[in-house]
Amino acid sequence: MQTNNIKWLTSLAVIGLIACTPATNTFDSYGSGFIEVNEQTWNKSYTTLYPFTVPEGEIGCASNPAFGREVFFNPKGYTDESYVGTPLNKSAVDGLKLGRLTSNVPYSVKEGADLSEAVQIGLKVCYEQEDKFENS
Repeated sequence: MQTNNIKWLTSLAVIGLIACTPATNTFDSYGSGFIEVNEQTWNKSYTTLYPFTVPEGEIGCASNPAFGREVFFNPKGYTDESYVGTPLNKSAVDGLKLGRLTSNVPYSVKEGADLSEAVQIGLKVCYEQEDKFENS
């Protein structure tokens, strides 16, 4: 009985030690961020028409080891971790398929919208996050 308790306590200690150890794989530690966008300022900064069906939100990027940089749009108010944004590039679509996930935000992309600048904005976010990580 006492041997089982010792094994159980040792297992808990090992799990706690592993959980508190910082990540050493730098690829898992960077590459996510966002930039706020809105319909009013979009036309001043970009050449394409504002592509989203909601007046403001965030374009975010995350690095996926399997697919590369994934770019998503989340409307304002739907940006916490419980929401899956609208995928804006192929990597994001592929990542959602692999995870068997679908976007669950109520707003998305306007029909026929040009997403080229929105994707570039998201990729820029990833590059900036990577630069911050490498220079810190």
